[in-house]
Order: sequence, then C-alpha cells, then structure tokens
Amino acid sequence: MKYQYRTEGTCSQAIEFEIEDGILRNVRFYGGCNGNTQGVARLVEGMKAADVVARLEGIRCGFKPTSCPDQLSRAIKAALEKKEN
Repeated sequence: MKYQYRTEGTCSQAIEFEIEDGILRNVRFYGGCNGNTQGVARLVEGMKAADVVARLEGIRCGFKPTSCPDQLSRAIKAALEKKEN
C-alpha cells in the first residue's frame, strides 16, 4: 500500500513510500538535502519496515529535534498503526 507523509521540522516537505508484506519499497523524499535523502531511501529499500523504524528513530539534524531519517521512522510508524486499525 502507498503512503504519503507530510514532514515537520525538516527541509524535506513530504515522504512517499510503500509497505508490502512488512517490507519498505519505493521511498521518495520531496525536498531536503537531495544526496542525503536519496542515500537514506536507497539504504532502507527492501528492509523490514519495523527495522527501519528501530534504526532511524530519534536521529537529529544539528540542533533540530528531528531529521529526515527520523521523519521517515515517524511516517512508517503512522502507516503501520493505520494498517492495524
């Protein structure tokens, strides 16, 4: 299923991704540091969604309380919660 998430507190504005059988696919960031967000997207491609959350949750960007990777973890958590309901 395809999900869209509006980010908060980062340079990126949104994230799109799919979760198929618990596996993360087709991650795409809109905005943000292009090289970094592409790198994150490629690294998490094919990973278990829950594992991505565990690895990326809580990462900060400088003095900001969040980051693009942290926002991805929040987006995945929201998607997984939505799927359960």
